[in-house]
Formats: sequence, C-alpha cells, structure tokens
Amino acid sequence: MQREVAPAPQATVPAPQATASVATQAQPQVETAGAPESSAEAAPHHLDEVPIELVHPNPNQPRMHFNKEELDELALSIEKDGLLQPILVREDAEGYEIIAGERRWQASQLAGLKKVPVRIKEADDMKVLELALIENLQRSDLNPIEEAYGYKRMMERGNRTQSEVASAVSKGRSTIANALRLLDLPEDAQQMLYEEKITAGHARAILAIPSDEGRAKLTEKLAKEKLSVREAESLARLIAGREKQKNNPVKKPPKPRFFRRAAKDLSESFDTKVQVRSVNGKNKIEIEFKDEEDLHRLYDLMKHSAE
Repeated sequence: MQREVAPAPQATVPAPQATASVATQAQPQVETAGAPESSAEAAPHHLDEVPIELVHPNPNQPRMHFNKEELDELALSIEKDGLLQPILVREDAEGYEIIAGERRWQASQLAGLKKVPVRIKEADDMKVLELALIENLQRSDLNPIEEAYGYKRMMERGNRTQSEVASAVSKGRSTIANALRLLDLPEDAQQMLYEEKITAGHARAILAIPSDEGRAKLTEKLAKEKLSVREAESLARLIAGREKQKNNPVKKPPKPRFFRRAAKDLSESFDTKVQVRSVNGKNKIEIEFKDEEDLHRLYDLMKHSAE
C-alpha cells in the first residue's frame, strides 16, 4: 500500500495548540494509505486551515470511485495523527473547491475533523481539471475508464489535440490514443472495466472486433464466463473471421455452359460421377471410381473410346 507523506516541517500548517485535527510538531509526518506529494501540489501556495464544511469536491474530478476500505484506513490514521498533507483547493462562491486531495477530504469527514489544512491556489477550470488528472495519474488512482474520460474532457474543454494533452500530462501520444479507444467499447464493457470485472487486455480483445454486433457478443460472453485474456483474444479472432467471411463470401467462378454439358455426358458414358471445373486458372476433369476394379473398367472404356 502506498504511503502519503506530509510536507517538510517548515511547511507545517499553523494551527492553535488545542486543535486536534492538525499535527503541528516538527516530527516525521507519515500518513497511511496515501502517496508522496505530487507535482500538481509542489508549487508554493497560500496555506490555511478552514472549516471542513466549506470544502467541497470538484464536480469534474476524474476519479469516480473511492475504495471504502482504503478510506476507512486513512480515516483511522487521521484520527490518530491528524491530516498531515494539506488539500489543494481554489476559492469559489461556495467556499473552497478541491483541486487535489478529495480522498483525504472524505477520510477527514469520516474521522470527524472540524477543520482541515488547505493550500489555496488560483486556477481556472481548465487548470483545475489538468491538475486533478495529473495528481490521480501520479498516484495511479484512476482505472482505465476514468483515465480515458479525463483525457477526453481535457481535449473537449480545452480544445486540445491528443499531442497537447500528452504533453500536459507527460505521457506519450500513443498512450492517450490507446486510452481514448476504450471509449469505443460497448457501454456494458466500459462498466465491466470500470468495476474491474475485466482487464484492459480483455478490452483490447473486444476492440479488435470491427463490428458493434461482434463486440457486443464478446462482451456478453465475458459477462457470463471468466475468460483469460488469451481466451478472449482467440474468441475475438474467431468472431472477426466469421464476420469477414460473412461480409465477403468466396464467390465461385461461373461454370461455362459446356462444362456442365460435358460433365453430364461423361457421367452417363462412364456410369460414374464426373466433374469438369476450373481451379486456380486450370481446367480439370475429375472422374470418381469405387475401387481398382472400377478403375480398370473406366480405363478400358476410355481406351476403347480412343481407338
């Protein structure tokens, strides 16, 4: 489990000695169930301590799910040692909107804190979205679907290209492109990936199928059966192959009229099945025989016919 490290002692939030919600002694400050402070919070900001009811979450927070067990663990740590890493916020009409640190805020509520330390930063909506996404990416807190929607919002609201988003979050453009592809999954598959019922490997197998119908079939199969990624990939190839064959059936070359007539006449003459056909540009006469005796019979017939 990752650990959440407080700022250096010199950045300790000033608070009255009687306040139990904040640790004020310059001692090693370690907060359970957290992570090292991200670069999204590294720049100097105004430090303060505010009533917890004035702090509210960012409606555009990329992270949509918070693990209850981890929240409970962090709440116990905060009850014992206080909240040692301030929450990054910006001021708004309702008080303070969280930029980074919603998990700490939720855990602080569970711990019963009346006030929380905050770092106040001036930031517009686009910057808030960017910082929130970067913080979650650095902490590896986002599942693939949350990450994909975070990139999509940055592109749509900031009118940015994939390359610009990649630069903003220090990722490769291909990483952004691959993440956004997950949004092409059927809704049921997206939900399964969000709930961690399937992995990103399963998702890529679904996306390997060209048609929506085929993707839905594999999604339904994954919902009913616990398949490995390799099994899902094999099934995806099978479904895609069948679709290709269905959409592009092998057309048999039309038989010349005389082929059919010749096959009929020869069949009657030899008293066996005869086929006259064209294979890979070559014309063939195929004569069936039952056994060696029948072969001798056919041989004699053809020999006498040639005399």
